[in-house]
Amino acid sequence: MAAEGQDFSWITGFYWTLTVMSTLGFGDITFHTDLGRIFSIVVLVSGVFFLLILLPFTFIQFFYAPWMEAQNASRAPRKLPEGTTGHVIITHYGPVTRHLIKKLKQYNYSYVVLCPDLEEALKLSDMDVRVVVGDLDDPETYRKISIESAAMVVTTRSDIVNTNVVSTIRSISETVPIISTVTDPASIDILELAGSTHVLRLDEMMGQFLARRTTGGNSMAHKIGQFDSLLIAEANVAGTPLVGKTLKESKLRQLTGLTISGAWDRGEFKTARPEMKITPNTVLVLAGSEPEIRKYDELFCIYNTNLEPVVVIGGGKVGTATSLALEKREIDYRVVERNPELVPDDDRFILGNAADLEILEKAGIMKAPTAIITTHDDDTNIYLVIYCRRLRPDIQIISRATLDRNVTTLHRAGADFVLSYESMGANTMFNLLNRSDILMLTEGLDVFKVKLPSSLIGKTLAESGIRSKTGCSVVGLVSEEKTQFELDPYSPLSANTEIILIGSIADENRFLDIFGNS
Repeated sequence: MAAEGQDFSWITGFYWTLTVMSTLGFGDITFHTDLGRIFSIVVLVSGVFFLLILLPFTFIQFFYAPWMEAQNASRAPRKLPEGTTGHVIITHYGPVTRHLIKKLKQYNYSYVVLCPDLEEALKLSDMDVRVVVGDLDDPETYRKISIESAAMVVTTRSDIVNTNVVSTIRSISETVPIISTVTDPASIDILELAGSTHVLRLDEMMGQFLARRTTGGNSMAHKIGQFDSLLIAEANVAGTPLVGKTLKESKLRQLTGLTISGAWDRGEFKTARPEMKITPNTVLVLAGSEPEIRKYDELFCIYNTNLEPVVVIGGGKVGTATSLALEKREIDYRVVERNPELVPDDDRFILGNAADLEILEKAGIMKAPTAIITTHDDDTNIYLVIYCRRLRPDIQIISRATLDRNVTTLHRAGADFVLSYESMGANTMFNLLNRSDILMLTEGLDVFKVKLPSSLIGKTLAESGIRSKTGCSVVGLVSEEKTQFELDPYSPLSANTEIILIGSIADENRFLDIFGNS
């Protein structure tokens, strides 16, 4: 500008440069010659370069990127805080472990999901899942998440990965309980040799659960769980003299000594009340001792005898496990499977589509006491439940649900019992958590033990109002390491007593809300 006869200070020169480079536009200071304008163009182009490339790159590299890394590190850390104890470590987030996490949260158990992939960890963090990033085969990873003070490790990945995880953990800790799932039966021994405390074949367990729900053509009580010395059983009352009576009129407590904890009616658990009506669809939930269960069987096993084969729809892993479990119970069965590769040379297996009436009739659907639907596709299961219910309104229908959200739909379709694959697996794992104060019996039904709440000390069971307020049934009292099942409703409760209750999840939550869990 001096060459053009213009004289400005250094501050004015800086002001002009900033105006041009920031592309704000020329103001009161301008060149008047072509050479000056060329110089302005050079300054303008360099300003664009600085603004669009250099400055953003510098900002991202030195400010934004470190900030993002700090944010991600807080959402997906690589270690747990010092002093973390009693937590459950999960190596894979899936349907079963998702349900397990719900139960852990319900009972205030700390947990962490170990993710080898940062992107997956961030996604789970956004879903409010507690995560830690780390390699599954690195011992240092497990040291950072306090493996030696963990309550349990659950690994539900592939058999090979699970074996690697177990071996890595055992190189650090010999005592932490490890639960592994397995898909190939041949891998069971390998995982046990690697150091797994429990190896679970969920497909086989599902088959056993389904078979256990089968009435088997009689009205005997079938055991579904045991809590200390307390037995829990279910009994189908169809065809017995109990149908049409209320619980009070049935006098079951006086006849057998059993506690009637509630009843299932097409998938809905109802709390036992004196006025509750017993219908042909009722399945009673009984709690008591072995002699009391035998007493019930002596009274009612002669009713509802049907020796026709049970129809199992689906011959895959779950269907095969179901048929084997039925065979152990000496219950005859017929399996319908449309995949010829899954049909062995056995007269009890029928090749064909279960949607074909002729195939179902060949399997004996019109006389069978029970139909068990075991396919892994919930849409197919819903279709078959509706079909079987239309064919036989009086048949017992038991179905598997792969996803928890389809349990209610299957009940609405007509299933008497629905067992969720994910909740069954999660409940089994939760029951192995080295605790003796809760037992997950089945979908929506728990037995749990709690210390007598302070508000009930000195009161009697009759005064407590536990059943009327919460829906839970008191089935036992534990004091001085002695368990009492013959309960006096008018005897005061002492401070050192623990109470054993049975009820649905909703009933259980009401009890914990009203009385507390300690």
